[in-house]
Amino acid sequence: MFHKEGTISILIGIAVAGMLTAIATQIDMPNWLSYTLIALGLVFLIIILQFFRNPKRATILDDKTIVSPVDGKVVVIEKVQENEYFKGERLMISVFMSPINVHVTRYPIGGKVSYSKYHPGKYLVAWHPKASEENERTTVVVNHKNGKQVMHRQIAGALAKRIVNYAVENNDVAQGSESGFIKFGSRVDVYLPIDTPVNVELNQKVKGGITVLAQF
Repeated sequence: MFHKEGTISILIGIAVAGMLTAIATQIDMPNWLSYTLIALGLVFLIIILQFFRNPKRATILDDKTIVSPVDGKVVVIEKVQENEYFKGERLMISVFMSPINVHVTRYPIGGKVSYSKYHPGKYLVAWHPKASEENERTTVVVNHKNGKQVMHRQIAGALAKRIVNYAVENNDVAQGSESGFIKFGSRVDVYLPIDTPVNVELNQKVKGGITVLAQF
């Protein structure tokens, strides 16, 4: 299953693979070169297809848990000053996504979207300390029915040049459902109430909509 955001890229991949195959089979050239062109086309197409894959995730809906919004590796767990929405101290968990990870972004909790905003910006490497405030990004806050709020922020990396955000303010959303998509390597930060118990460790690999980051 492939994500709708990859439609154009997948068509380009098919076209490139088809063109290289046509060149390799219609033009007289050494066999090694012909095989190389065909292999390059197939590899390019496979990379595009794996990047835009969209596996089904059976999120176990639980009002007491905060699930990871994306696939990747936990690179930061620390208290930070959040200045855009909360304007105060929050507990931040950052998940870094490599180009081979699934890049669908999911809601970490269910509830009502109270804030959704896109910010144009730079394309610093995703792990740069200032990436969270200076890179292209989107910020989404969901109000849980217990009264607490959870923010997740999509952050573009050096390769990511497009962030897609589906969150609409005042809409009700389900935990684990799609909130957006990021093209190529990037990261997502999750901001939690300062006293939230954490269930993950640094360098732990997580799955979007599946792995429990923390609990209320």
